[in-house]
Amino acid sequence: MTPPTTPTAPARRQAAREALALDDEALLKVCDVEFFIASGPGGQHRNTTASGVRLSHPPTELSVTATERRSQSQNKDAAVRRLRAGLQALTFVPKVRKATRPTQGSKRRRLEDKKRTSEKKAGRGGRLGD
Repeated sequence: MTPPTTPTAPARRQAAREALALDDEALLKVCDVEFFIASGPGGQHRNTTASGVRLSHPPTELSVTATERRSQSQNKDAAVRRLRAGLQALTFVPKVRKATRPTQGSKRRRLEDKKRTSEKKAGRGGRLGD
């Protein structure tokens, strides 16, 4: 999972770190677990049983679902893995970027390269239509 692009609040980041330290059973106790009937392919068994799992972690406001299996326990395991991946992404702290300027040497080299390219292209003056 890629890191979030918007900055994460420090309290939310800390809650994610604390949740990652828990084992799966303790994490499930902290989360709101919801079972629902998942739609899609899978036959009559899937369409009549509540095999879809939605986990919501209130401290971080993170919610994940898993509906790809016909088994509720397999979906719960998949949802816990996704929740851990989401919590891991929330703990990411981006580095602070400092504005920099190009050095005099890099400016000079860039201009020399541009001049060299320009001279090379100007020397291609073939005549059209011969």
